[in-house]
Amino acid sequence: MASTRRVIPFAELGRQEVGRVGGKNASLGEMTAHLADAAVRVPTGFATTADAYGELLDGHGLRGRIEEQIVRLREGAALDEVGAAIRSMTLAEPLPPGLRAEIVSAYEQLGRDEGRADPKVAVRSSATAEDLPEASFAGQQETYLNVRGTARLLESVHRCYASLYTDRAIDYRERMGFDHLQVALSVGIQTMVRSDLAGAGVIFTLDPESGFPEVIVISAAFGLGETVVSGQVDPDEYTVFKPSLKDPELDPLIDVRVGAKRRKAVYAEPGLTRTVDTTPEERSQRVLTDTEVRLLAHWALTVEGHYGCPMDLEWAKDGLTGDLWIVQARPETVQSRRAASTLRRCRLTAAPGTPLVDGTAVGEAIGSGPVVVLDTPVDLDRFPAGGVLVTGITDPDWEPVMKRASAIVTDHGGRTSHAAIVSRELGVPAVVGTGRATQALHDGQKVTVSCAEGGRGKVYDGLLAYEETETDLAGIPATRTHVMLNLADPSAAFRWWRLPADGVGLARLEFIVAHQVKVHPMALLHPERLDHADRCAVDQLTEGYLDRTRYFTDRLAYGIARIAASRWPAPVVVRTSDFKTNEYARLLGGRPFEPVEANPMIGWRGASRYYSDGYREGFALECRALRRVRDEMGLTNVIVMIPFCRTLEEADRVLDVMSEEGLRRGENGLKVYVMAEIPANVILAEDFAERFDGFSIGSNDLTQLTLGVDRDSEALARVFDETNPAVTRSIETLVPRAQSVGRTVGLCGQRPSDDPAFTEFLVKTGIDSISVAPDSFAVVKQHVAAAELARYGEGRTAPSGTRWPQAEQPSPSRQ
Repeated sequence: MASTRRVIPFAELGRQEVGRVGGKNASLGEMTAHLADAAVRVPTGFATTADAYGELLDGHGLRGRIEEQIVRLREGAALDEVGAAIRSMTLAEPLPPGLRAEIVSAYEQLGRDEGRADPKVAVRSSATAEDLPEASFAGQQETYLNVRGTARLLESVHRCYASLYTDRAIDYRERMGFDHLQVALSVGIQTMVRSDLAGAGVIFTLDPESGFPEVIVISAAFGLGETVVSGQVDPDEYTVFKPSLKDPELDPLIDVRVGAKRRKAVYAEPGLTRTVDTTPEERSQRVLTDTEVRLLAHWALTVEGHYGCPMDLEWAKDGLTGDLWIVQARPETVQSRRAASTLRRCRLTAAPGTPLVDGTAVGEAIGSGPVVVLDTPVDLDRFPAGGVLVTGITDPDWEPVMKRASAIVTDHGGRTSHAAIVSRELGVPAVVGTGRATQALHDGQKVTVSCAEGGRGKVYDGLLAYEETETDLAGIPATRTHVMLNLADPSAAFRWWRLPADGVGLARLEFIVAHQVKVHPMALLHPERLDHADRCAVDQLTEGYLDRTRYFTDRLAYGIARIAASRWPAPVVVRTSDFKTNEYARLLGGRPFEPVEANPMIGWRGASRYYSDGYREGFALECRALRRVRDEMGLTNVIVMIPFCRTLEEADRVLDVMSEEGLRRGENGLKVYVMAEIPANVILAEDFAERFDGFSIGSNDLTQLTLGVDRDSEALARVFDETNPAVTRSIETLVPRAQSVGRTVGLCGQRPSDDPAFTEFLVKTGIDSISVAPDSFAVVKQHVAAAELARYGEGRTAPSGTRWPQAEQPSPSRQ
C-alpha cells in the first residue's frame, strides 16, 4: 500500500510529503516533479520514508528503549551519555529486510537509469519535522558523500538513522519543544555531483543579514560544499538584483566579492572526503562565471516563485560535465520571520577606538563579555553564560555552547557558514572570517563585538556602552515633503530597506573610493609615476585584473549599484567624487597627482577637477562606472550630482565631458543635479537650472562661503551657524526660483537631524526634500509632519505635485 511504502523516487514526491520524507526530500521531489519544465536541474534519486524508520523503531522495541533514555536525560543524565547510548542502540538494530531490499532495488534502478553499475551517490538525512517555518534542523543530521555499492549505501543509511540522536540534534529538539519520538528520519539518496572537481555553495533569495528581498546572494567555493557550510573557507559572494535579472538585456550582477578560498574539500578513497589547500591561482579566481551566476540566480528565482517564500538553496557544479545542479532547497527561516513593521537597531554610544580584529558582520546587534577561546566544544558548565565565544570554525556540535554566548567570533567562514547561520537564528552577533581572532584575543579579555557598523564586524577592547532602539515603522507619518536618506557605505545600504524613505538624497562617491577602491584613479592610469612601494601595493590590490582601470570601475559600480538597488525604483542621487586635494593625496598612489594647497577646502575640488588635465581621465572612470550601473545593470533610478560647481562655464564643460563618456542628460532618463553650496549657485539659480535638473543644498559649504568661515576652524566655530539670516535667506531665495522653472530643491545635511526649528524652516520654504542619516530618519519624519501640520493643516499629506521622480524606465518586474 502507498501508505506503507519504504522507498519512493523523487519524481513521485512533493512538498506536501514533509511528514513522510522530511523537508529536504520533499523539496527535492517538488523540484524534480514540478520545475523540470523550467529547466531547474536536480540530481535524480529516491527517499526512504518515515514508515521505514518507524519499522526500524518498532521491530525489537527500540522505540521504548529510546524513550527510556530521554527520560534519563530529563532526570539529569549527561547529554553526551544519552546521545551515545541511543546511537549505539540504533546501529545495533539491524535494518528491516524489506527496507534493505527496497533500497537495493531502487539503487540498482538508479544505476540502470544512469547507465552505469554501482553509481556514486550522496546519502542525506531529512528529518520529518525539518525545514518547517518555525524551525530549521539543517545540518544536525549526517550526510555521506561519494558512496558506492550496496554495502556502503546500506551502512550510510543506517548511520543517518543514528544521527537523528546526535547531541546537537537532541539539544535542539529539547530547546524548541519538539517531541523526540514524533520526529522521524527519511534518507535521500541522490546521484553524486562531482563538485570536488569544480565548486559548490549556497544561495539565499534575499539578503541573509538584512532580509532585503530584491536580491539573490550566491556563495561559492572550490570543491565540495561542506567547506562553505562549515565555515572553513571565506567564499566568493555574488549579489544579483532580481528586477534586472528578469530583463535578458541587463546585467543583474550588482556585486562580486572574491573570497580567499584557502581550502577545499575533495574525495578521498574509499568514499571519504578530505580537505586540502587551494592553489594560489584558485584563491585569486572566481568560482563562477557571470553566465553561471545568472543561471543559478534564475533557478533560485524560479524556486522562490514556485514556493511563494524566500528560499535557502544549495548548488553544486560537476567538474566532469560542467553542469550546474540544485542539490537542496528549503524555506529561509530567519529573516522571513522578522516583523516587517519594526526596525531594531543597536548603536555604540562610546568612542570605540581601533578594533582588535574585524571580519564579516553577521546580524546587526552588539554583544560584550569575557573572551573564551576554544578549539573544541566543551561541557556547558565550562562555558560562562554571556561569554564571547572565539574559535576557528564551528559545526553543529558547537550549538549548545553558541546558545550561551553573548557574541561569536571565528577565524574562518563567510555569511553562509555554520557560525553565521546559527548566530542569525539565535539572534547573537557574530564576526566571522577574521583570520586571526584566536591569536589576537585571549581568555578573560573583556571585549565588545559590534555588528552595527556596516558589513564589517569589529571586536573592540573593553565593555563599551551601547544602546538598542526599536522603531515602529507603521507609526511613521506620511509627509508631502520627501524625507530621504544620506548613505555612504554600500555594505550597510540593505539594512535600511524597511525605512519608508523616499529615496537617497546623497550617496557619496568618495566614501566608496576611499573604503572599497582604496587607490587614486590616476595611479591606475599612470603607474609609471609611482614609486616602487606604491607600485607594488597597487599590483597587490588589483591582483587578477589585467586592466587595472577595470578594477576601479568594477568596485565603484558595485558600490553604487548596492545603494541604488536598496531603494529601487525611488531616486538615488549619487554625488561624483568631492575629495579635497589633501584627501586625494592620502589615497594609495595619490601623492604624485595632487598639488599642496594652502586651503584645500576652497581649492581644486569638485567640478573644477573633472575637465582639467590633472583629473579628466580619472573622472572618465567615474562616468564609466555610473554608465554601467544605469545602462548595463538597469538601475536608472541613479541621478548624477555635480559638487562645487562655481561657474556656468564650468557647468558646461563638465556636462560636455560627461556626454563624451556616454552620460548625456535626458538620455535613458538621466537627470543631472548640482550641489547648491556656493553663493553663485543661488545668485544665478535660473541660469544653473538651464543646465541641471535639480539642486541639492549643501548647508555646510553654503554657510562657510556665505559667512567666510572655514568650517574646520575651531577658533571660528562659534561664528559658523547655518541658521544665520544670510544663509537662510539664500535658501529662501533658491527654493522658489528653482521651482518656478520646474527644478527640484533638496537639502542634505546634519542640521535637520539636530534642530527641529531648522526642519520647520525648511518646510516653510516649500523645499521638495530633506535628506538625513538613516538613524535620524524617524525623528526627522516626525518633525516634518509636525511642521506640515502647522503650515498646511490636515491636508498636509495631500500630493504636492512633486517633481521628484521615480525611475523612468523600471524593469519588467516593477511594471
